[in-house]
Amino acid sequence: MSDKKKIMTSVIAVIVIAGLLVSLGYLAGVARYKTEVKALTFAEVELSQIPDGDYEGSCDVGLIAAKVKVDVKEGQIQHIDLLEHKNGRGEAAEAIIDDIVRRQKIDVDAISGATNSSKVIKKAVENALESAKGGTSE
Repeated sequence: MSDKKKIMTSVIAVIVIAGLLVSLGYLAGVARYKTEVKALTFAEVELSQIPDGDYEGSCDVGLIAAKVKVDVKEGQIQHIDLLEHKNGRGEAAEAIIDDIVRRQKIDVDAISGATNSSKVIKKAVENALESAKGGTSE
């Protein structure tokens, strides 16, 4: 085998191995993401116990992340700003914010076709409201 063929064979082998490593890393990330989304649990927050103010919360499960600012006044959610939303095809989940404000609770139905993004946004809202208990109003 000529030196040129040996070099080409080595280069191809390195490319194939690198591709396999990248694929394995991606698959491990997807598995971790699915596990984290499945593990998300939600607790209803007693809005009457939340002082007036703006509260930020976030949730990041790897492939999907959200950051929100929740405006609470007189024991009611007045408005939710979606500050960040990293998503795959879950942009439709952003409509869940209106449902949370309208129903005044986190336990609302997920948006069909964007279930995981819906869960992440709901958890970010819950985390924002939970932060109010620590007195971190802005």
